[in-house]
Amino acid sequence: MYQEDEDISSVAALGDPLRRALYRYVVAQPAPVNRDQAAEALDIPRHTAKFHLDRLVTDGLLEVEFARPPGRTGPGAGRPAKFFRRAAGEVTVNLPPRHYDLAGRLLAQAVTESQRSAVPVGDALAQASREWGQSLGLEVRDHLGDAPDRSEAIAATTEVLADCGYEPRVDDDGVTLINCPFHTLAREYTDLVCGMNLELIDGLIEGLAGSGLEARLEPAPGRCCVRIAATSPS
Repeated sequence: MYQEDEDISSVAALGDPLRRALYRYVVAQPAPVNRDQAAEALDIPRHTAKFHLDRLVTDGLLEVEFARPPGRTGPGAGRPAKFFRRAAGEVTVNLPPRHYDLAGRLLAQAVTESQRSAVPVGDALAQASREWGQSLGLEVRDHLGDAPDRSEAIAATTEVLADCGYEPRVDDDGVTLINCPFHTLAREYTDLVCGMNLELIDGLIEGLAGSGLEARLEPAPGRCCVRIAATSPS
C-alpha cells in the first residue's frame, strides 16, 4: 500500500462523528487519557469508547501508553491501564498528491549546504535533489540487481515515482508524469522547481544504472515538466 493510501484510510476513519469527537477530545487534553475519562467526557458507554479509541490506534491517529491511573500505587493498584494520546506521525492527504514536505527538506538541505560551502543555493538544490533521487535508484537496483532489462527498470521506476506523487503513465515512448507533486511551488517558481524535478528524476535513473532511460525537460500543460524517455540502443 502506498503511503498516500494509508493516509487516506486514516483520514477516512474520522468520517464517523463519534470517532471524530473522541479524537478531538484526546488531542485537546494536556495529558494522555484512558477509556473511562473519554467515555465520561462524551457521555457514552465505556465499551463504545474502547472500540473507537482502539480503532483510532489501528488507523495510526492515536498512540497507546500503559500506566496506572493517578492515585493508584503499590501492589494492590491493579494492572496498568491503556492511556491514549495523539500519534507522533503526521497525516496529510492531498488529491492529487502533493509532497511539499519533500520540497521543504531539499530546500532546507540546499540552504544549509550553501551557507556551509559558499556555493549558490541553486547549485546546492540541484545537488541535493540529485542525491535524493540517486538514493531511490540505488534502493531499486539493490532489489532488481545490477542489470535490469528495460521493462523491469520502467516498472520499478514508475512504482517509485508513483509513491512520490508523480502519477506516472507508461506509453510507447517512455513514461509521462501526469502530476507534479510540487504544483503550487512550480507555478510561482517554475525554473527552480522544474530544475529540482529534473535533477531528482535524473538521479533516480542514474542510481538504477544501465536502465536505458533518460529524464528530459519537456514542459507541457497538465503534467509534470519532466518526461522519462527510452534511449535508443547503442
